[in-house]
Amino acid sequence: MPTVKLIADSGATKAEWCLIGQGRKKTIFTQGISPYFLNTIQIKELLIKELMPKLKNAVVDEVYYYGTGCANSDNAKSVKKALRAAFPDSRLEVTHDLMGAAKALCGDEKGIACILGTGSNSCYYNGRKIVKNSPGLGYVLGDEGSGAYLGKKVVQYYLYETFDDELRGRFDLTYTTNKAEILSNVYKKPLPNRYLAGFARFLAENRGHYMVENIVEDGLNDFFFNHLCKYNEAWKRPIHFTGGVSFGFRDVLQQLCNSYEFELGKVIKNPMIGLIEYHS
Repeated sequence: MPTVKLIADSGATKAEWCLIGQGRKKTIFTQGISPYFLNTIQIKELLIKELMPKLKNAVVDEVYYYGTGCANSDNAKSVKKALRAAFPDSRLEVTHDLMGAAKALCGDEKGIACILGTGSNSCYYNGRKIVKNSPGLGYVLGDEGSGAYLGKKVVQYYLYETFDDELRGRFDLTYTTNKAEILSNVYKKPLPNRYLAGFARFLAENRGHYMVENIVEDGLNDFFFNHLCKYNEAWKRPIHFTGGVSFGFRDVLQQLCNSYEFELGKVIKNPMIGLIEYHS
């Protein structure tokens, strides 16, 4: 019997699962799993509620889970424990989303793999393993170029009344919120990084305005300057990107690569296509 595999690519905002084998492919989406915000019991409950009913009793032989926060060994153990409860007889492999991005983008080739989604990260991958990683500091201190980073700039421009009347009017029409509600979501409620990332959409919807272009270019340039420039290989190997921010602003990535004399490689919205190819 052919092996049935379940591949997971989980960010903080959403998780994509793909069941492959026996001539079939089924894609399932659940909310994201961040072990920094969810404990083992909460992850297990999420799997039972959102994932298992959609698998419809499929017998899964192998689970390959690539997730945000899983570079931390305690977080990886927490996710693995929750998966073990859901898939007691399956072979489990749990690693971080950056390794998933590297395999999806580079395959067996050398290159630099970058994630620009709700958060941001990057690494140099030698075709087998990650050998260098420019450390991320999370959405409070870092995550340059991410949805949360760009969204935070949008909120700052709005609350500091930096936006001109035109953009302020567009913001009010799009979000119908206020200062008190924004501050409550950022400082008092769970998943503030996901909340902030929701404002990056405003940039994508208002391209062409000079303030929007400045926020996008500055935010992505911060990622290039603080992270990509730390790799000597950046000038020798292609630089690949995945994530919604990467895909939405790929024209800006091309401009920045030209400025820094980098070679832009693949830019894909999410890694799953590459992961399916890798694990098939």
